[in-house]
Amino acid sequence: MKILSDKPERVSLSAYFELFMNLTRREIKGRYSQSLFGAGWAIAQPLATMAVFTLVFARLGKMPSGGAPYPLFAYAALVPWFFFSNSVMSGTMSLVTYRNIVTKTYFPREIVPLAQVGSRLVDITAASGLYVLLMLYYQLGLTPWAALIPLFLLMLVLFTVGVTLATSAINVFYRDVNPVVQIGLQLWLYLTPVAYPLEAVQNYRWFFLLNPLTGVVEGLRAVLVFGRAPEWGVVGISAALISAIFVGALILFKSTDKYFADVI
Repeated sequence: MKILSDKPERVSLSAYFELFMNLTRREIKGRYSQSLFGAGWAIAQPLATMAVFTLVFARLGKMPSGGAPYPLFAYAALVPWFFFSNSVMSGTMSLVTYRNIVTKTYFPREIVPLAQVGSRLVDITAASGLYVLLMLYYQLGLTPWAALIPLFLLMLVLFTVGVTLATSAINVFYRDVNPVVQIGLQLWLYLTPVAYPLEAVQNYRWFFLLNPLTGVVEGLRAVLVFGRAPEWGVVGISAALISAIFVGALILFKSTDKYFADVI
């Protein structure tokens, strides 16, 4: 394959893209090839969490959902959350997992964590299919504001890629990053307005606005569940944070990737 060349300047972009696709397909096959339910597990995770949240937060905690059916309210936020969480968890260990090709073959190292994020697009697509069924069940239609969905998905992917690049690079040098990330993600879920609306934490609004996922979750919920314009101030803050984190993570990754082969 061209990708094995020791002269990176002669390797075409198509060869790098081919490697990216091969790694992405490998991750998808490895995750679902011998699974009884296959991609159904991508639906089971947010669905089960939605059921627990509905019982704990809606039924017992009487958490408001802005007049929308709580299962729909929660599921609309859980789908992007699990895309982010699962991508970061698997992406953090990706360079170590693929140490054989990282140490022996030249290619842009960011392809490895990017393949982890790419493979999770299958999950979010499958999980989104169930959301469509929930909309039909609750007789909820789309409004013209749904045209903004690609914007929030782009923000979600950029943020996910940024965090994954950063954690995967740091994990090469400090292997205890992975357990820290796992614990952090567990706490992060409850510090993101997934089970509750942003309005429910008005006294700490400034703190929650520092979470880049707040604008993504609130924006998707606004255009999908409520059929209205998002709160542009919240979206703007999240977009600025995501842009800064993405650029910073890319700089961090590219400034350290030359040491990966020696350290890993």
